[in-house]
Amino acid sequence: MDIQGLPGRLLADLGPAIASGEIPVGAVLRSEELEEQYGVSRTVVREAVRILESMRLVESRRRVGSTVLPKEQWDVFDPLVIRWRLAGADRAAQLRSLGSLRVAVEPAAAALAARQATDDQRRELSALAVELTVTAKAADLESFLRHDIAFHATVLRASGNEMFAHLGDTVGAVLTGRTEHQLMPHQPRPYAVRLHREVAEAICAGEPEQAERAMRTIVVGALEELDATLG
Repeated sequence: MDIQGLPGRLLADLGPAIASGEIPVGAVLRSEELEEQYGVSRTVVREAVRILESMRLVESRRRVGSTVLPKEQWDVFDPLVIRWRLAGADRAAQLRSLGSLRVAVEPAAAALAARQATDDQRRELSALAVELTVTAKAADLESFLRHDIAFHATVLRASGNEMFAHLGDTVGAVLTGRTEHQLMPHQPRPYAVRLHREVAEAICAGEPEQAERAMRTIVVGALEELDATLG
């Protein structure tokens, strides 16, 4: 979700403040106070609060205001919620939690993709594996990240499982966060790029065990590197 304009600017303040605990659980956000504090209209406040409600960060009641909800009720898969949590003190726990999710899901998705992927998806994975190799050698982290996000999202879609496919944006937010917060090497490691090629080749060849093994090595390695970096 990419929120533009005044509602986006208001969210850019409120979202991270809620995610970090600066605005604590149980705090009440009142429209008139937000209008005055940020110098925006009631319509802008209403739109921003509506988005926070959709993420389950707040619950609104008439004549009360919008109450900040406990973390257990948040939509923790929402890419914006992930981005806000990664920007705060919760970063390490958030990354480890999402890394564990990837370990549980992505190897299974790769195995399914080896059985279920369409011809177009196989071609797309092959092309992305080439792009990852080229951009890694050039140390072009911005382009590498874009291709990496597309690669993992394509594997999830190619699994044929709509639940897995829905996690594409979540994984993309994790990969983006790792890069933005300088938790990635300045140049992608050759063995990681090679493993992506192995995943693509195994899926294209219809070899589920090899696809699962290579993807598991990728995501387990990413989690281990994260633990070593964060300490």
